[in-house]
Amino acid sequence: MSIRSILSAATLVGGLISVCQPVYASAAGLQRDALVVTDIVDYECTADGEAEKQEIKVKVELTMPTDATAGKQMTINWRGTYFDDTTALRVPAAGLAVGTKLYAYASISGLAKLTSATGVGEIASLTPGESIPLPLAEVPLKTTSANAGTATVRPAAINFGTRPTEPTIECEVKNADDLTTYNLTIGTVDDRPADSDTASDTSSQELPSQEPADDTAIETTRNGKVSKTPSGGVATGGGGEVGPDGRVLVLTGLLLTLTAAAGLLLSRRRLSEG
Repeated sequence: MSIRSILSAATLVGGLISVCQPVYASAAGLQRDALVVTDIVDYECTADGEAEKQEIKVKVELTMPTDATAGKQMTINWRGTYFDDTTALRVPAAGLAVGTKLYAYASISGLAKLTSATGVGEIASLTPGESIPLPLAEVPLKTTSANAGTATVRPAAINFGTRPTEPTIECEVKNADDLTTYNLTIGTVDDRPADSDTASDTSSQELPSQEPADDTAIETTRNGKVSKTPSGGVATGGGGEVGPDGRVLVLTGLLLTLTAAAGLLLSRRRLSEG
């Protein structure tokens, strides 16, 4: 074998190493996605002191937790946007009191002693007749289940007021049977990874204990609703695929062997010529 042939082979092996991607590079990037369900919810809203009701449409997006555990507070993220400007909620003629907030609810069924999750969102001070803007940021809906199991979740009422028990505007769901539902899995403490964060959220927000909307049986329907799964969840690791790539080790060893052979032949040629 000539030195030129050995050097050519070494160059080829080096190229193969540069293009071979280690297995752990892709395995380390695996993530657990949180399922997001988006629905257009029809609400009928009643304001204190007004006989006329307002009909509004809100696109509600719920993001389910992936690590719900019995006995630990969990969070379902709520985001709402009006379907369009013509279906937005308006400030009643009497106006809204300073400090009025949005109280958003998700209805939960299928587990004993777990009926709802509730969250609070800030809204701006407005004058009568103006559209009430919904919070731009996600509203965290908090709840705790005493039991493990599988529950069913769907969007529920939204209220406006200075206190959850004294709403100025109450908006009840009209199309509950048409809304997409999602199965929420609640595990036990033993199901959680050893390094997971088990600290519960001790939010100081004032939340009601029960959902004002009716808590009837829920059927899972689709009806053209949108479901998507965005990335950005908690990394789960790559299991048995994580670790050094054997292909890289083999190719590296072959390259070193070829390089050593080239050096040996070069040394022998110099000695023979001398």
